[in-house]
Amino acid sequence: GPEATGFEAPQTRVGSAEWNLLTDEVDWSEELFQIFGRPPAAGPLPLDELGSALFCEDQPLLTSMVTACLVDGKPIDGEFRIVRADGHVRTLHMRSEPVLDSDGCTASMWAVFRDVSELRRSQRALRESRDSLQRRREIAQTEHRLAVELQEAVLPPWRGSLRLPHHTDGALDVAAHYLPAAKSTLIGGDWYDALELPDGRSLLTVGDLTGHGVTATSGMAMMLGALRGMAMAGIDPGPLMGWLNQLLESSAQPALGSAVCCRYDPARRALSWAQAGHPAPLLFRGGSGRALRPPEGVLLGATSGAAYGQAEEVLEPGDVLVLHTDGLTPRSIEFGRADGAERLLALAPRFTAARSAQDCLRTVVEEFGAGEREDDACVLVARVGG
Repeated sequence: GPEATGFEAPQTRVGSAEWNLLTDEVDWSEELFQIFGRPPAAGPLPLDELGSALFCEDQPLLTSMVTACLVDGKPIDGEFRIVRADGHVRTLHMRSEPVLDSDGCTASMWAVFRDVSELRRSQRALRESRDSLQRRREIAQTEHRLAVELQEAVLPPWRGSLRLPHHTDGALDVAAHYLPAAKSTLIGGDWYDALELPDGRSLLTVGDLTGHGVTATSGMAMMLGALRGMAMAGIDPGPLMGWLNQLLESSAQPALGSAVCCRYDPARRALSWAQAGHPAPLLFRGGSGRALRPPEGVLLGATSGAAYGQAEEVLEPGDVLVLHTDGLTPRSIEFGRADGAERLLALAPRFTAARSAQDCLRTVVEEFGAGEREDDACVLVARVGG
């Protein structure tokens, strides 16, 4: 085949893009330039020029998918072949959703591209030789690698701790961690995120999609991307959950999800939050802990047109907030073994003595990270500053 160019990066299989329909700005991740074999100096392709990189036969498919996404709000979940400048042909899987502004109108389109060339080649080989156990293993390994790479590409880039917002009284000290399942092949759709919003408030979220593997992680990528976009646009947590429910309901891959979405205002030290069939945040203060009283909210994707309530909690300096997915504290069926949530609440004295969110997180991981875990989990700790 043709010689590889300097842009060939076989280890890079996941890239993302965002096309802003209001400003015509285009943002490609570094990985997407590598996938397309396009030098960053050439700039990202505008949405109306994306088809120029495709096989002629695949161009009408992309055009119809993009039109349906932008005009009718339908999610994109499709594959097409591109011909790179170096002559290499790659098969890409694209998942995309419109990002809505506060009026519910399409403001931009956010997309995740996966280079599935090796996966499709492996699947063709499997069809040609059904009895080849080795090839089945190769496909499983490829899918697992894709799921891991997609998860790493989408979860927040920061590790350790984060201060939100910067240089403000009442700011949050935030730390988070992903705990894998005992069976490393079971990569799920768990997510966590914390980011500063344009108005100086902060977003905290954890959530989980049903299923495992590439389907779960790609669905999680779309949910988290939409959640970030809507939070940045100023949509309140309750209505935001309603849009997420509608998004998941219309997704090409049927799934259920649970989530918590919190917006923190440092000026008032007020936490506004909503939930969808998810464990409530735990609040620790003065050596004791309790679960916040949850507003109304069913599982995402379960009920069409579901309404999601919103609650508010005023926090105090030194308060510790713990958000987690249900894989962290599965209910025990062993006689005499404390329920997972009770074990978390029992850590209250250690949280009070801790000097940082990172110290609190280390305590949680020590308590819950050592045993055999049936499912993966995410935990996020936020500590209120003085």
